[in-house]
Parts: sequence; C-alpha cells; structure tokens
Amino acid sequence: MSHNVLVVDDEPKLCDLLASALSQGEIQVFTAGNGLHALAVLEREEIDLVISDWRMPGMDGPQLLAEIKSRYPGLPVIVMTAYSTVKNAVQSMRNGAFDYISKPFDIDELDITVNKALQFRDILRDNERLRAELDQHQQIDSLIGESPAFRRVLQAVDSVRDSNATILLTGESGTGKEMVARAIHKHGNRAGKPFVAVNCAAIPEGLLESEMFGHSKGAFTGATSDRVGRFMQADRGTLFLDEVGDMPLALQAKILRALQERVIEPVGDSRERKVDVRVIAATNKNLLEAVANKEFREDLYYRLNVFPIPLPPLRERSEDIAPLARHFAHVLGATAGKRITGFSADALQAMANYPWPGNIRELQNCVERATIVASSNIIEENDLPAYLFGARPMDNSAGSFLTEGVGVPENLDAALADVEKAYILAALQETNGVQAAAAQLIGISERSLWYRLKKLEIHVDKIVR
Repeated sequence: MSHNVLVVDDEPKLCDLLASALSQGEIQVFTAGNGLHALAVLEREEIDLVISDWRMPGMDGPQLLAEIKSRYPGLPVIVMTAYSTVKNAVQSMRNGAFDYISKPFDIDELDITVNKALQFRDILRDNERLRAELDQHQQIDSLIGESPAFRRVLQAVDSVRDSNATILLTGESGTGKEMVARAIHKHGNRAGKPFVAVNCAAIPEGLLESEMFGHSKGAFTGATSDRVGRFMQADRGTLFLDEVGDMPLALQAKILRALQERVIEPVGDSRERKVDVRVIAATNKNLLEAVANKEFREDLYYRLNVFPIPLPPLRERSEDIAPLARHFAHVLGATAGKRITGFSADALQAMANYPWPGNIRELQNCVERATIVASSNIIEENDLPAYLFGARPMDNSAGSFLTEGVGVPENLDAALADVEKAYILAALQETNGVQAAAAQLIGISERSLWYRLKKLEIHVDKIVR
C-alpha cells in the first residue's frame, strides 16, 4: 500500500535528507518549512503520517501537533528534536504524538518508527472502512416508517429505483437523504455496482474539479500521479452528490456537461472519457431561490430535478419516531454489548413531544446516548438527554421568534450569530466537547464546525472543563 508522509522542518537540508531516506518503495514524501505551511499541505493532500521538528519559528512542533490532533485526530505524528529530553518526549506523547525520535537520528531507528506509525494508520483506516460499511448497512435497514408522509417517499423510491433517471432529494439536514440514495442504489438496476458519495460542501473549492473528474500527472503543483475522479469511480454505478446546492458556479457548468453528454475531461488531459453514471443529488437548500439569486444554474437545476423526492422532516412524521427509536436501540445496543428491549411510555412521550430539529440523525444520536447510560434493558425518561426537556433551542423556524414576542432583530447578522452559537454550544455540551459528534448532531461537516468555532470564538476546552 502506498503512503504519503509529510516532513516539517525549518532546515531545508534536513527535509531533503529525510525525503531521500524515506522516498523508497511506496512512500511519497511532502515537505513543509513551518507549521502553517504544513497545515496548508494537509488541506491539499491525503497525508498518512507527519514527522515534525519540535522547535520551529512561528508555529512550533507542539502547536502544530495540537492543530493536527484537533483537525485530523486519526493522523499519527512523530516528533523529532535535537533537544531530546525526557520532559519533551513525555510531553509530546501526552499531547497525542505517536512517537518521537532525536536528532541526529539513526536511519534504521527512523525506518522502524515510520513503519510502525504507517501500520497504525492502516489499521485505523481499516477500522473506519468497516465502520462505514456497518453504518451503510444500518442506514439502509433504517428506511423505517408507516406514516403517510414517509409512505409517499417509499412509493417514489419503488417507482424510480429501476430507472436511470437523475433524482433530486430535498429536505432538511438529517432527514436521511443519503440513506434513501443508498436504498435506491441497493434495490435498483445498478445494485452490486459502485456507489460513490461526494459531499460538495466538504471539499475545498480548488480541489472539487479534480475530485470530480480526476487529473493527470503534472496538471498542477502537487499532481505527482494520475488520479481517477469520482465520476469514473462510479462508472456503471451511482454517483451521489450531497449538498449539491453548495457547488461553486464555475464547476456547475462542467457537471451539467457531464450529465448531458455523459463524458468527462480530467484536469490537465484533453482526452474525453465516456461514463455511465446514475446521478442522485441532494440538498437542504431551496434551489429555486438559489437560481433566482444567481447562486445556482437554472439549466443544471432542471437537469437534476428530473425525478424530485422531497423528504419530510421528522416532526411531520411523528408516528415514525417510536419505531425508528426502537430500531436504533436494537442496533446500537448490540454494538454496545447491551440488549435493549424497548422504551418506557414516558420516554416515548418525551420523544414524541420534541420537534427534532436535527431530524433522524439527531434521533439516532439521542438513542445512542440513552443506550449507553441506560441501567436496564428498558430506556427510561431520565436516560434521555436533557435538551429534550427544554435545555436547548427547540424551534429553528424564523416564525417562532415573532410568535414568541421576540420581535424583529435590529441587527440580523448578530441575531443569527447568537442563534448559531447557541446551537453549537448546546451540541458541544451534549457531546462532551467531541467535535465530530457535535457536527453530526447539528447536521454540518467537521470542517464547517471548525470554521464556525473560529468565527464565533468558541473555545471547546472551556466548555468541557
């Protein structure tokens, strides 16, 4: 298996030496002269291991290590220092470093340490892959509900699953759009072929074209080898474009051409390639409003909106809350080594009374927490998180501010920032400061949460103390 290693040191000669020592077999080495440059490389490349100097100008090794552990918690970091002391070594390990080496270093020792770190990274990736496969299985099996609103969704899925029509799934965050997309693929005429999901909001704008269509070696700085894009990966299968409303306008024209002509052109390569892809797009935005505001191409909207399937929010299918909760409790209880047989009447009533602004995703997180804290095989009312009983904002509609007598804010931007901050703080408190879980709870990407934490000056360490 090939690996990418990032070496960070303010001494160019040492970077070159390490690159020469490590660039053998299937290891590709990237270098950075300081911590800020290293973070830029991590944004751009898929790095498997970071080897960082301890003392550097600007952002030093400990600061870089802290940033990496915050943004990329599964990425191993080896710290190297010419000032090797027990204190520095212990401190780096306590702060999350995988290991440390001292300068001048022994090549054999370096190889052993690097190989151990890469093996650790491979194990983590295998675990993530297995967890993703399990999550996919759980998601598909959780197309559960008998409410009239959800039965309409199931009827639409049954009608379109064996066609090659482009589908547009719309609905609030957490309503199960990817779950429905996977069900269409699994039970349709492309079952057994690739299902490739792309979150258009989570990929940096400068990398989206390469991510979608691939690139050829030398197409741009850092393109050291050919790369197959998502369209080609999904050939003969299904391409799921999540958060398609956040796609940059410049890329929308190229996506439109790919949908119309069924051909793509990798970045840096003038040769066209035919693709046979069934596209399912999803968004929580009103695309017609985006078209009116010149934020989304009208021709692309109509190309995507061939077979629209609106997904109802959970508050509009309240009769499905209990069966969904029982399903999640059964699956998550087994994962946690518990046998959950049901919910008390009070617990079910409390869940029925809550409006679930985070929809199915929030319900799943709620049940997971309750499953962990439950002391018996029945989940009781006091096992449920406090926010179900009024400890967090309940209604995310603009009308609630007016009907509750709050009135129109004098500064809309400031008012919206306050609401946004309240939701993020509530999510962080509920998840004990685990940012990945908090992002999932409120239906945004980890990258988006990290940006909002910086913008709103929220310090996670102060929340969880």
